[in-house]
Amino acid sequence: MLMRYKFATACAAMLTMIFAVASAQAQTYPGKPVRVIIPWPPGGLTDVAGRLVFTKMSEAMGQQFIIDNRPGATGSIGAEALAKSTPDGYTLMVHSASHISNPYTYPKLAYDTLRDFTAVGLLVAQTGLLVTHPSLPVKSVKELVALARTRPDQILYASSGSGSFSHMAIALLNSMTNTKMLHVPYKGGGPATTAVVSGEAQLLAGTPAAVLTQLEAKRLRVLAVTSDSRLKRFPDVPTVAESGVPGYEYRGWVAVFAPAGTPKPIVDRLNAEIKKVLERPDNKLDAFEPWYTTPEQAQARVRTDYEKHGKLVKLIGKS
Repeated sequence: MLMRYKFATACAAMLTMIFAVASAQAQTYPGKPVRVIIPWPPGGLTDVAGRLVFTKMSEAMGQQFIIDNRPGATGSIGAEALAKSTPDGYTLMVHSASHISNPYTYPKLAYDTLRDFTAVGLLVAQTGLLVTHPSLPVKSVKELVALARTRPDQILYASSGSGSFSHMAIALLNSMTNTKMLHVPYKGGGPATTAVVSGEAQLLAGTPAAVLTQLEAKRLRVLAVTSDSRLKRFPDVPTVAESGVPGYEYRGWVAVFAPAGTPKPIVDRLNAEIKKVLERPDNKLDAFEPWYTTPEQAQARVRTDYEKHGKLVKLIGKS
């Protein structure tokens, strides 16, 4: 009995010491530059949002956050690099909701999406604008669906990769409208947008930040938004559901992740700094929808969306 008491007391003391050390580390963190993996090419939503947030965090925390673009396999190459990193807060990742779709697209990943990462917090919501090349003779989703039904496999839609937001948003539309628009994956949101602007593809579910300049220059035409409500920035653009596809809604996110096992005081410190950036009036996130969460809320969202996405993939296949 006495031995068990001594053992329990020693364990409690050790845990207290470990927590105290981690808390002390968080107070001085970061003591050196932090690498931020963005598993997409420059120019897309995830890259732009990540750069804007971590530029402000560099200013506030007095340390460099160095962006490391690691594109490929819809973000899974960069995610694998993070999973193999030391969990000390000096390697982070900014990733989109493609993170939770990759296990269904690439079943032999070298990491576990739920076990090998700690969610630090969400940054922005990911809502798509359904846009077309001006040469496509449609001005509404209703007209697009009607045309697609007469041209199976002839209307090409670009995406930032298989399983990405831009892929799944239109694959869901295909499924709900019994159409066969053809998927053409690119290596990131920037190349996908360029493909539609050039006419190489005709359709894209692009983020407002990625397509705004092209819309203003009339190089693209907007049909609808993929969310279940209109966007404040585009009040005259209807939702897909309003446009003849009742029940349609697709929304994602961009979040910050750390390797599993990263000390909680460091995760909490990062989250607190993210919150400050998202609340700053000069954060330059006007073209986005900032979405603050605690680490616990972010982790719960990742798990819930992971389960929902599995059901969605089974519903629509890999169209």
